[in-house]
Amino acid sequence: MRAPRHISRRRLPLTLTAGAAALALVAAGCGSSNDNKSSGGGGGSSSTSAGKVAVLLPDSKSSVRWETVDRPFLKAAFDKAGISATIQNAEGDKSAQQQQAEQAITNGAKVLLLVNLDSGSGAAIEANAKSQGVKVIDYDRLTLKGTSDYYVSFDNEAVGKLQGQGLVSCLGNASKPAVAVLNGSPTDNNATLFANGYNSVIGPKFKSGAWTKVDDQSVPDWDNQKALTIFEQMLQKSSNKVDGVLAANDGLGNAAISALKARKLKQIPVTGQDATLQGIQNIVNGDQCMTVYKAIQKEADAAATLATSLAKGETPTGVTASVDNQTRKVPAILLQPVAVTKDTIKQYLGAADFPKKADICAGKLASKCAAIGL
Repeated sequence: MRAPRHISRRRLPLTLTAGAAALALVAAGCGSSNDNKSSGGGGGSSSTSAGKVAVLLPDSKSSVRWETVDRPFLKAAFDKAGISATIQNAEGDKSAQQQQAEQAITNGAKVLLLVNLDSGSGAAIEANAKSQGVKVIDYDRLTLKGTSDYYVSFDNEAVGKLQGQGLVSCLGNASKPAVAVLNGSPTDNNATLFANGYNSVIGPKFKSGAWTKVDDQSVPDWDNQKALTIFEQMLQKSSNKVDGVLAANDGLGNAAISALKARKLKQIPVTGQDATLQGIQNIVNGDQCMTVYKAIQKEADAAATLATSLAKGETPTGVTASVDNQTRKVPAILLQPVAVTKDTIKQYLGAADFPKKADICAGKLASKCAAIGL
């Protein structure tokens, strides 16, 4: 993400009144907009009350969800609660995210809702917030060794188990299938939790010899282009002998699918996660065997409700779990994920954060949607 441009100053022969007016115009010009990826305001509040809650999103590259799903649901939740909120996206820049956090606190934020880019930078943001009496909620990603007050996410080991079980089901009775594993970013604790989950299922398959492991690699920053390169190398190394792919999210899964298509190889079982439009369409098309649906609206609503309580100085409710961030137990709200296959897509159509049928079945996929009853 590019740093904001500095406003140039020119010497003008202004009266005091005109100067005040000019300053007001500059302030208005620097206001936030929810349609801007780098920043957004919520609730339609005046600038004097803006910033009570600041949402810090990580990027729009690792997953489309942050901008297309989380942002609008968080904004709607804060609007409904009458809470002034800003929503900013660091676009993968750790320094930018730290600057956004510091500016939000300077502007009066009482609560930070943080999706860290890694635990190191996240912990630094949290330490600064704590020193200034600002509450922090780890949103979706836990900050290891951080000082967050709360954590709101899904049961991420359960997500991984669903992926592992999905691949086992999709491979069925295949004889000694060669399986490749594309893990998420090594700097994202969620990727570690997903891997803990699916390795508990597929690890015994490799150990017993029932499956053969082609390779097992992590994808830096969940970068789909890097995933494509990594998987192409896996195909090259194995002479195209890959029978299944455990991909940690839909983006990584699509990278594997793209590499298979580029080599004109047959469709094979590929997992995913996030129930993105691309992932669901890949399932309809037969290129992906499953994904994991995490009801992000519920996650956003839970986080916004928690942040609202903290901003008002109230005691939060609904915090029924805790997670270990390697230094302490963090009070948590953990939501449950569900697996989605071509046979169960129809169960979730109509959910506010699930792809719409009209989008899923657009163009050439219309006939394939009809074939599976959509």
